[in-house]
Amino acid sequence: MTTKPAPTFDGLLDPAEAKRQLIAAGEKRTSARRNFLKNVGLASAGLAAGVVIQGCSDDSRSHAQGIPETDVLNFALNLEYLEAEFYSKTVNGVYLDASTLGSAAMATGGAQVIFTDAATKAIATEIAMDEALHVKFLRSALGGVAVAEPVINLDALGVINTQPLFLLASRALEDTGVSAYAGAATLLTGNNLQAAAQILGTEAYHAGNIRLNVVQQSVPGLFKLDAQDVLPDMTHYFPVDSNALAIKRTPSQVLAIVYGNATPGTNKGGFFPNGLNGNIKTV
Repeated sequence: MTTKPAPTFDGLLDPAEAKRQLIAAGEKRTSARRNFLKNVGLASAGLAAGVVIQGCSDDSRSHAQGIPETDVLNFALNLEYLEAEFYSKTVNGVYLDASTLGSAAMATGGAQVIFTDAATKAIATEIAMDEALHVKFLRSALGGVAVAEPVINLDALGVINTQPLFLLASRALEDTGVSAYAGAATLLTGNNLQAAAQILGTEAYHAGNIRLNVVQQSVPGLFKLDAQDVLPDMTHYFPVDSNALAIKRTPSQVLAIVYGNATPGTNKGGFFPNGLNGNIKTV
């Protein structure tokens, strides 16, 4: 019996295949969450099975700025590496493994958080699984042109080992991620844009939940990411502009945040002591 060859697509994913993958991923995540709640323990490093999708076309480019879409997706992959390593370490106490990264982890620092309530712990565990799946998703999409994980310093904001500190750092990462994907909307087209929009939606779910917990738990020490950042409080649960649109940031603005330095030409620092991997890496 011969196997029908898989069709190829110009962009990231075929809608029918995407539906199948999302259902499969959801079933795996649900099973993992149930095991967590049953055992009252942290999830292991084997977070969930990754999706298998067609590679991006090398000819896909941003019509607006002439930037190859693979460069934009690799930029997003760097950010997903950071988020996934942060949650893996704070929730599970370990770095991502080779089954997720394709090679040994390049993250350093970090600590496992002592969560003080089951709800926050469960939320963090689910986000950890989501972010690991995002890494697998983008690596599969990019195929042979996917950049490797860069060196990541999880102690860029200091040692994160308590629930308030976790929420503080998570808020910063999630709000940055949402704005990065919103800003990338003008740099992507077709199925690539659709896939990025779906990831943005997930990141926005994360950000909204974390921001609510920051307010409800009266987390101290909030700091602004940049001039346009909106800190969570009882009158600003959501970081939106005057038209109630999500804040968007250019790659340069995002790099200024993760490097901790907005000086033009900066190409490393903060969470990425050696810089991002790929072609988009300079403020």
